[in-house]
Amino acid sequence: MIPSKGEFLNQELDIRIQPSLTYRMELEGNSVRGKVDGIEAVRQAIFKILNTERYQYIIYPWWYGIETIDLYGEPVTWVCPELERRITEALSVDERIISVTDFKHDLEGKGVVHTTFTAHTIYGDIRGVKEVKIHV
Repeated sequence: MIPSKGEFLNQELDIRIQPSLTYRMELEGNSVRGKVDGIEAVRQAIFKILNTERYQYIIYPWWYGIETIDLYGEPVTWVCPELERRITEALSVDERIISVTDFKHDLEGKGVVHTTFTAHTIYGDIRGVKEVKIHV
């Protein structure tokens, strides 16, 4: 049994809330340098979750990432609502994300669904993007 509160030197500690301080990913330079916290850490977590295919990498637990491989070749009328559900499900594992709303889908040339959304977090709102190839 893991306690949700503990005492240390007569001080009560709340250990349910995890810190969000993590390493900063510099995507343009393909490097990891420095640290990031707060809303920028959540923005980075959203990027990582939505760019990790679920069940494909043994380093990640079964609940981490998003499933998109099976969406390839499917009709756009099925992909759009399914993508909304999968994005919401994938991001809901992060306790800092309260909800995901405001989905908008654009069909780009050559069979790509470009989906934008708003993730409401404990730090503020973050606009997100996910693209999936589909059958035209």
